[in-house]
Amino acid sequence: MDLRCPYIEMNENLSTKAKITWCPGCPNNQILVAFRQAVSELAAENKIKTENIVAAAGIGCHGKIAEYLNMNTYTSLHGRAIASATGIKIANPNLTVVSFVGDGDAYAEGLEHLIHAARRNSDIKVFVHDNQMFALTTGQTTPTSPKGTKGKSTPSGSVEEPFEPLGLMLAAGASFVARTFAAEIQKTKEIIKAAMLHKGFAFVGIIQPCITFLDTRDYFKERVVWPEGEPAKTIEEAMRKIKVAAEKVPCGIFYKVSRPTFEEKI
Repeated sequence: MDLRCPYIEMNENLSTKAKITWCPGCPNNQILVAFRQAVSELAAENKIKTENIVAAAGIGCHGKIAEYLNMNTYTSLHGRAIASATGIKIANPNLTVVSFVGDGDAYAEGLEHLIHAARRNSDIKVFVHDNQMFALTTGQTTPTSPKGTKGKSTPSGSVEEPFEPLGLMLAAGASFVARTFAAEIQKTKEIIKAAMLHKGFAFVGIIQPCITFLDTRDYFKERVVWPEGEPAKTIEEAMRKIKVAAEKVPCGIFYKVSRPTFEEKI
């Protein structure tokens, strides 16, 4: 008896029949387009096999992406997508494993999994849809919400300072650290491609404004910059790239190094 899973028949643009239910104009759509293009191009270049990709997603608006990708996907519990992705990669190191998570999903309940996956240099790719808001539950603040953000959990405005995920990932040991802006689909696609080809833990923070509960599109359009130059080889140099100028939000690949992966060690 053949117990193998049936082959997934891929279509050209990796779309599915599922109705896209994100808010009209939501930047999650731009991330979806960028990822589909990145995978299609990598497959066309014979650098990756689409049928060997597994995409794990968390819980939140971002998690709907698993329904819209015609490939192997897995939806985890809230905050556990990275742990699931790590387990999938250990079980079959030949797979290309990516994890889509949200800022609330990854930086709140799932923070411990994010840090330890980076520390181990697990060969997975983590794409964080960061809209600075728990949007699926209709508007509560997350660890990246700006101080003063008003929402259902903070009607008078949040008194907490947001933290910087990129610095945290550098300190934790990620071997690839990048940030992009969802509105820049072409640049986002190229960063996704670079992350997927990187051998080791790749972290990509994606600025993805929530157009319903915290519309920061104009804020970021005015402040996002793309510094030139190659990715840094030291944490100190990467931190200087991240803090390129006051009132600016630098995007790009800040850090990229090569070292043994968790899966190679075990």
